Amino acid sequence: MAGVRKLTSIAGNSQRLDGGAMFGNAPKALWSRWCTPDDQNRIALSCRALLVQDGDRNILFEAGIGVFFEPKMKERYGVVEDEHVLLKSLASVGLSPSDIDVVVLSHMHFDHVGGLLTSYSVDVPARLVFEGAAHVVGKEAWLRCKEPHSRDRASFIPGLAELLESNGRLEIVAGNGCKLLGEGFRFHHSSGHTPGMMLSEVKMPDGPVLFAADLIPGTPWVHLPITMGYDRYPELLIEEKEALLRDLLGRGGRLFYTHDSECALSSIERDLRGRFGACDQRAQLVELDH
Repeated sequence: MAGVRKLTSIAGNSQRLDGGAMFGNAPKALWSRWCTPDDQNRIALSCRALLVQDGDRNILFEAGIGVFFEPKMKERYGVVEDEHVLLKSLASVGLSPSDIDVVVLSHMHFDHVGGLLTSYSVDVPARLVFEGAAHVVGKEAWLRCKEPHSRDRASFIPGLAELLESNGRLEIVAGNGCKLLGEGFRFHHSSGHTPGMMLSEVKMPDGPVLFAADLIPGTPWVHLPITMGYDRYPELLIEEKEALLRDLLGRGGRLFYTHDSECALSSIERDLRGRFGACDQRAQLVELDH
């Protein structure tokens, strides 16, 4: 690794989604303690990206939901802002889309990849925002995008896979690492939420940081029994989550949250009853390098 590796949280467009869907079989009396619903029972969600500046490379982990939806669908999925917030956030740290070298995608659901596309226009077809960047995605997640199940077909953006393929800079990963990123980056794979979701671990001097994606979308979901209604196999997800939390806790690891509206990063703790929780919470990261 050349130079210092720095981590910065990058805000994307935010959403408001149904709290019951986000908390699966947990009752509202429980989840409303953590997230206050609005008059439509929706809770506030971020779509936060992680920027890793590794020497002279700018690596972006995910792109959030963006503003690619037509107005009717934008309203349906509770996208709050009209502007492409991810691009504004990158500009605030001195970066344009052409400065991004690699974009790593945990999976292909629209709230994680929509920010790859330009803003909706009735007259102009969407194009890739990061045209000069390589895009990395796990093999199983990519295949799911190409051949979705009827249960999750609406979670994928029509035409996006073809745009990524035609761009000629797509790397499909089958293992726990890739040559493009090199040393200091490791992938974990999970299928409880969707087949082959890829969780990226970034090596840091004081312990790894894991981009937790939809395995643990925010601090309430660190608690093992809490899953989402969107999860494909909740029991499998709980088992995957427990194994990963045990491993990270033993190595001093931290979790980066994409959907938590208040917390970008936390450490992990376990109480005397064996329950996992989030501690040392940080609302944002500004060039974390230690």
